[in-house]
Amino acid sequence: MSMVHRLSRQDARRIAVRAQLLTAECPPDLVTAVRRLTALQLDPVSAVAPSADLVAWSRLGAGYRPEHLRSALDRRDLIELQAFLRPAEDIAAYRAEMTAWPGPGELRDWQVFYAEWVAANDACRRDILARLRAGGPLPSRELPDSCARPWQSTGWTNNKNITKLLDLMAQRGEVAVAGRRGKERLWDLAERVYPDHPGLPHEEAKRERERRRLRALGIARSTGQATLVEPIGTGEAGEPAEVDGVRGRWRVDPAYLDALGGPFDGRAALLSPFDRLVHDRVRAQEIFDFEYQLEMYKPAAKRRWGYYALPILYGDRLVGKLDATADRKAGVLTISAVHQDVPFTADMTAAIDAEIDCLAAWLGLERTGR
Repeated sequence: MSMVHRLSRQDARRIAVRAQLLTAECPPDLVTAVRRLTALQLDPVSAVAPSADLVAWSRLGAGYRPEHLRSALDRRDLIELQAFLRPAEDIAAYRAEMTAWPGPGELRDWQVFYAEWVAANDACRRDILARLRAGGPLPSRELPDSCARPWQSTGWTNNKNITKLLDLMAQRGEVAVAGRRGKERLWDLAERVYPDHPGLPHEEAKRERERRRLRALGIARSTGQATLVEPIGTGEAGEPAEVDGVRGRWRVDPAYLDALGGPFDGRAALLSPFDRLVHDRVRAQEIFDFEYQLEMYKPAAKRRWGYYALPILYGDRLVGKLDATADRKAGVLTISAVHQDVPFTADMTAAIDAEIDCLAAWLGLERTGR
């Protein structure tokens, strides 16, 4: 049985920050960074910049350009899978899950529903595969909608038959995103997109994903609130740990433990709302004492921090939120507020202010406002 590591909150924070490549030492390039982070989440909102670009910039600095991401996708070093960009070699850890779709063992009601809906539209599924085989990659609007049973939803996907069917076919490992034309996904047969690496057996693949997830997070709970696509929990990966003042057990990647006795070279960083350092809001509260919500879906009058507030990291603490908006037509980055969760010292103010200037320069915009 592994010993239980006893960590202070500062230890836990520094493990998390190091794991997420947010110390002063920058990774050498984008693909190296994504291999450590395991994934970049895609999101269409770009109130400041697209989330994947913000995450990359916050790790790589001013030398990063969005075209680096496009080049990595064109080379197939990175592959889009279920709204995340992942290293191509990691697809091997998802093949068993694709083969077992809609899931191994006893199915839940929603899994049964998905399977029945795809089966009811099998003719359309085969039409899509034939069309892609003959002329892919193609956008969804160029694929035939011969669905016998429409997709019904109270959300934006209502009657978006092809959109939903393609997403489920991607989960089955039949089709994959081969690239993008602007914001529009281009679809092709998965066999022409994914590397020809043999998949891992289902349980081994699950453990490998949990191991990689813990390496990226540094410290996490074994289980957590259910999330779509990218879980929060890390299973039994790593070793057990306790954090002073926080109830319950954690899992820690032992690779980060040796550095705890040495110096910590932190810095100021502005993070995407979808950054993996803060995506687990419970963990952020427990070890960083950081409260955060993405407020773009709230009425303006009910927002505390802003439409697309960026969490602010300083050293090993999450210290505030930046309310900023990029107006590309006007050529300005408007700073509406810098919310201080803790009083900023003069050094903190200077470092964070310099990082905001760097953000504006990277975006090619003039900074205005506070």
